[in-house]
Amino acid sequence: MQRMGLVIGIAPQHIAEYKRIHAEVWPEVLAQIRASNIRNYSIYLREPENLLFACWEYHGTDFEADMTKMAEDETTQRWWAVCGPMQRPLESRAEGEWWATMEEVFHLD
Repeated sequence: MQRMGLVIGIAPQHIAEYKRIHAEVWPEVLAQIRASNIRNYSIYLREPENLLFACWEYHGTDFEADMTKMAEDETTQRWWAVCGPMQRPLESRAEGEWWATMEEVFHLD
């Protein structure tokens, strides 16, 4: 199992809508997340900086393959089309990233 953390900005005018849609995530999207070996997934909001922090546990053996499968899923693509315009990727993110990955520097079970 691998814990992962990511961060992205959110446009302030979209915060209420982002919260609303995440209170009712489409069941097919949730099923795809699970099928992609992601567990214990949370998204946190930090205001007034308007940052979203996501963390999850990856329980698979081939993260890239699982993420490719997720990206090819039509329902997930539609979900991302709804969420994407609300998000503001960080300028410091690595090439090819939407959400910027983070380094875990401490964990306690």
